[in-house]
Amino acid sequence: MKRAILILTLALITLHSISQTTVLGKIKDNKGQPVGGASVAIKDSYDGGTSDSLGNYSFKTSEKGDKILITSSIGYKVTEQKVTLTDGELKTDIVLKEEPNELKAVVITAGTFEASDTKRTTVLNPIDIVTTASANADVTGAIRTLPGAQQVGENAGLFVRGGTAEETKVFIDGTLVNNFFLSTAPDIASRGRFSPFIFKGTVFSSGGYSAIYGQALSSALILESTDLPDQSSASVGVSTVGLNGGYQQLSKSKKSSWGIGYSFTHLGAYFAVVKQRIDNFQIPQFHNTEFNFRIKTSKTGMLKFYGYFNSSRLGLRRPDIDSSNLKDAFGLKNFNVYSNLSWKEKLGDKWKLSMGISYSTNTDKISNELQDASNKIQQLSFDPYSSKNFNLEARSDLSQIKTVFERKLPGLSAVRFGGEYLYYRDRNDFSNKFISNSLTKTDDHFKAAFAETDIYITNDLAAKVGGRFEHSSQLNKSNIVPRVSLAYKVGAQSQASFAYGIFYQKPEKENFLRNYAYSDLLYAKATHYILNYQKVSREYTFRLEGFYKKYNELVKTHATGNMIDSFSNGGFGNAKGIELFWRDRKTFKNVDYWISYSYLDTKRDYLNFPYAIQPNFAANHTANLVVKKFVTKLKTQFNGSYTFATGRPYYNIRMDDNTGKFIVADEGKTIPFHSMSFSVNYLPSIGKQNAKKFTVFVFSINNILGTNQVFGYNYSYNGSRKEPILPTAKRFFFFGCFISFGVDRSEDVINSNL
Repeated sequence: MKRAILILTLALITLHSISQTTVLGKIKDNKGQPVGGASVAIKDSYDGGTSDSLGNYSFKTSEKGDKILITSSIGYKVTEQKVTLTDGELKTDIVLKEEPNELKAVVITAGTFEASDTKRTTVLNPIDIVTTASANADVTGAIRTLPGAQQVGENAGLFVRGGTAEETKVFIDGTLVNNFFLSTAPDIASRGRFSPFIFKGTVFSSGGYSAIYGQALSSALILESTDLPDQSSASVGVSTVGLNGGYQQLSKSKKSSWGIGYSFTHLGAYFAVVKQRIDNFQIPQFHNTEFNFRIKTSKTGMLKFYGYFNSSRLGLRRPDIDSSNLKDAFGLKNFNVYSNLSWKEKLGDKWKLSMGISYSTNTDKISNELQDASNKIQQLSFDPYSSKNFNLEARSDLSQIKTVFERKLPGLSAVRFGGEYLYYRDRNDFSNKFISNSLTKTDDHFKAAFAETDIYITNDLAAKVGGRFEHSSQLNKSNIVPRVSLAYKVGAQSQASFAYGIFYQKPEKENFLRNYAYSDLLYAKATHYILNYQKVSREYTFRLEGFYKKYNELVKTHATGNMIDSFSNGGFGNAKGIELFWRDRKTFKNVDYWISYSYLDTKRDYLNFPYAIQPNFAANHTANLVVKKFVTKLKTQFNGSYTFATGRPYYNIRMDDNTGKFIVADEGKTIPFHSMSFSVNYLPSIGKQNAKKFTVFVFSINNILGTNQVFGYNYSYNGSRKEPILPTAKRFFFFGCFISFGVDRSEDVINSNL
């Protein structure tokens, strides 16, 4: 009996083995490389196997008929394919497609430098900004060390890739900031209003930016404010230009916070030590107050409010360019309010909502007097002096609301869409004894809808496709604009990107407020083409980018005699160039440095230009070197920067008395721009156990060598005299002591520069 049972068992085993199917083959990725460790199995069965290091797999199954072979591996999409199982051997090769993920996926970078908590293309964070020697803790001062930005010292704003300052717009938490820079006098640049420490993310797009933003011909600076602080804290500071203080309170539940800050700037003591080229009869002074609150509305939601109030005044005298014994006295009083309420929330697993509401108002009260040697007003009724005594009150208001929905798609792909409404209201009240007074007003109801999608085909290939629809009630015209970007990974940590887009911008408010005639004005238009190569690691960043930008329908001015009396479109131009950026945190111990270089070839025919010429704000070559080194033993960080730019063109454009057309009566180029800056940060609190107070001493000098700098030339009324536009002093010195209670920023400073 035992022998019979044994024989029967062996027979059954033999019969079963004969009826099995061997499934084998090779597993590769879409580049033909073997995939090891992949799991292969018959769906709804226990039969399967695992691939070896060469991608080979093999297993046996007793399943018969039509079945589903399922294959999976970390980092790849699950693959299912039909197979027919019969006795014998079935050879099936399998190709797996990569599953896009944030650690490996390509990132769209053409035209964009980004610093945030989530992107690997981080370039400048708040610590980078305040420790850049030439920036003086100004966001845009640090941005000017990046490729694409020009070194313009006589006007406020960012001049990018051949564009004017008005062609670069600044956004905070998604909404437009109408007056990002402090108001100042003619031929004197000003800094941004906001501290870099209120921002956690910075995106500087020198071209080809997202369809979510519009009305900027050249570039966009996109800033995202901070969320809840880590803990409650306070701060005070005193410097050669003023004092400041602030407090942040975090709730016990750590779900909400509020904060307030105040700073006062008065340059009287500084001007007494550092003599200025101009006579400041009203010493510049600024009062700034900030308030914020942040509420965590859910596990994924955040409500944030930021409010800013500023008042300032200044007054200065300069020799009048049209006479040898008269002066021009310029006075300015400014009041500015900015407020922003934003809300972000996840709606389920796949939807995200972002909303922003903001309101800002800015009033500049400007006076100008023609004065004699005793500083007494002179009322002269003939040209060119009749226009030099005037008062102007200019007010701008902007209200806006913006909503963006985002829907997550499979993998990293996503689609975003939404809309925005902006209401602009501007008013100029001008008075002059010899010229008719005027009160001009204008408003615009501006509406836009937008949509874009991120498409991740693989980890190596991604696209961003979008567009905008815009309508301005002021122009009574609409536009539709496409935006397309592509990115392809070309090697380990390196990729190439391409961006194309059309960008529109309505004429500036000055074109409507000067009481000139205008008829049927159009949107100005720019078309961007950008090609980018980038390689990024924790220690290195390398970027090489080429661009071409074409302008159409730029605003042109028309005049009778030497008086501008109307505007129209029809101007044109182009800008093209190559840019290089290199950042290195590894080669030299405890040293972080970056090098940027920009080549720009641009011409435009706009305003009163008689033909297409290189604009006076554009230099052909610009280069920056920024170096930072922290010496732990000395508890000190040393920062240096050097900026070079070739000379910029200057022109005397006048009306020809014979032809009645504009001509270039005089032209040339300024001397090259050189500036070397140096700063030292001393942090004595480093290493102290249980410290509750943290102190930082800061000393900096801009243009330490006192190099001569000329930003351009002003011409007299008849063109017989020209004077250089110079900085108010050769050097700028700063010394300050800043103390924080409860929060130690020293580790941020160290870690940011190792």
